[in-house]
Amino acid sequence: MKIALLGTNFAQAHAAVYAQRGDVEVVMFGRDADKTVKTADRFGFASSTNTDEAFDGDYDLVDICLPVELHAPYVLRALEAGKHALVELPLADSVDDARRVAEAAEAGDRQVFVDMFERFIPANRTLLDAVRDGTYGRLEQLTLWNLTAHLWPGFSLGLEVLPIEAMHSDMDLITSALGKPNALDITTVARDEHSAAIDATLTFDGAFARDSVSSLMPKAWGARGGYTASFTHGVLDASSTMGFDGKPTGTVTAYTEDGARELDLPPADQYTDMLDHVLACLRGESENTIAPHTVLDALQLTLDIHHRVNG
Repeated sequence: MKIALLGTNFAQAHAAVYAQRGDVEVVMFGRDADKTVKTADRFGFASSTNTDEAFDGDYDLVDICLPVELHAPYVLRALEAGKHALVELPLADSVDDARRVAEAAEAGDRQVFVDMFERFIPANRTLLDAVRDGTYGRLEQLTLWNLTAHLWPGFSLGLEVLPIEAMHSDMDLITSALGKPNALDITTVARDEHSAAIDATLTFDGAFARDSVSSLMPKAWGARGGYTASFTHGVLDASSTMGFDGKPTGTVTAYTEDGARELDLPPADQYTDMLDHVLACLRGESENTIAPHTVLDALQLTLDIHHRVNG
């Protein structure tokens, strides 16, 4: 399978997975010739600065890891060129553009995938399976948290950035578990333009959810997150840590009347699993679970928070 990988920054997360596979041929596209060659060489890929070639050439999949405002236009361009498309989240910077992509994908015979990589995290799958199967009864309260230090030099994590960069995946988990909320309340604090925290409370019929994100942590903290899900007959508590050494840990514990039990989670890397899913779909071996229409509710919530926080 021949893949055009657009971008040289976050695209490296995808490149690292492709580089381990023997069934794909990847060309990396970027604007800066020197950077593109250097990055592509690191993964053993060919490179190009001619973006038009990604759409005009004989590629099966266009993988779009570019600034958000380019996501929807480039997906539509890929579809028009008869290519499948994988796009980094969020799908678009407006719900109208996202709907246009979803409609175009459903109308044609090419597949579009949105990199909702957190859907492939075992702890998140455990929660959604419990909701679907009623393992612990009905979900009544869901609290998510994501607290991080500034681990990426030069990258802002202020109020302008946090909703889309840190809350979108949480909104996806919330809407997948509970649906669309009846009300949304937001509280914020900003240390400066690059460091801030946001707390969002969402109410549903018979349930509520809360999502707290923060970039106010010291570097030694690293990045940590998790959730607590309270059901009528039990609780799931998940935590994950990416320490300063970059070595992640993760656990999910179930609490019921019978006591506490740490669940066995399969080893997984969300980017590997996401790309495995994309390629399996393109081979006709799986149904697309990250299609554009599946992200619209979460994107609407994310953009609602963004607009309310930033005006």
